[in-house]
Amino acid sequence: MTIAPAAPAVRYVDLHMHSTASDGAVPPRDVVVAAAALTAIALTDHDTIDGVAEAREAGDERGVEVIAGVELSAFEDDRETHLLGLHLSDLAAIEGSLATFRSARRIRAERIVATLNDLGVPVTLDAVMTEAGTGAIGRPHIARALIAGGWARDSREAFDRYLGFRKPAFVPKHTLGLADAIQLVHAAGGIAILAHPGGTGMRAWLETLAALGLDGVEVRHPGHSAEDIARLGALADHLDLVPSGGSDWHGATSGPRMLNVMRVPHEWLDRQRERANLRAAHARVA
Repeated sequence: MTIAPAAPAVRYVDLHMHSTASDGAVPPRDVVVAAAALTAIALTDHDTIDGVAEAREAGDERGVEVIAGVELSAFEDDRETHLLGLHLSDLAAIEGSLATFRSARRIRAERIVATLNDLGVPVTLDAVMTEAGTGAIGRPHIARALIAGGWARDSREAFDRYLGFRKPAFVPKHTLGLADAIQLVHAAGGIAILAHPGGTGMRAWLETLAALGLDGVEVRHPGHSAEDIARLGALADHLDLVPSGGSDWHGATSGPRMLNVMRVPHEWLDRQRERANLRAAHARVA
């Protein structure tokens, strides 16, 4: 009797995750603890790499590879785009710019708090800083301060009523050009991935970004429908962009953005490594 070999276990990764280093609810070490069933994760906090060292220490202890990443907000033709920098190998090359971005975040938070005060909402910057801790300040921290003070029932109401785009307390972010953001990621030895773009009307846009040096696109994301995922996957293949994906986890224990919800195959990580190695080789030749 011939016994067929057992099928290899399916290995998954999650390449879009946040910690308390920015607006996540879980410290970097505990992000790794929560992700113990995965083979690899990317920590992609907003405008900061401060959580990477702690996450990597926990990853070494638990056998989870931690990829150094960051999420940047960038603009192209007045269109705001989020860019993931993954596989960063020279963190010092990007930290100076990130420190500038974090300073701009605090200034923005101060302006939002002042606007809220003018609207009759007496939230304080100290309350926002309590929510942010040592993390890069963002609107989610302001939303949490509004909830704690009783001025909003939940984050959705805080954004819908005050903080969302074109709402009364909305303040624009610092402006970083998309081409500059891509170059910043490349200077740190990483690859640039377009984050959660949606799935419609993307071909011309992705062609434009590929010409600017974009390396890949986030195909699997909780905000994408099955049709979006299929469309983006086909476009990535057509344009020679590497696929990526992740839960965009901020600590949720229920809902669409739970850890590992997107079942991103480990093979996508291998393809990203190949692209990063190719970029590194080209940089050495140049």
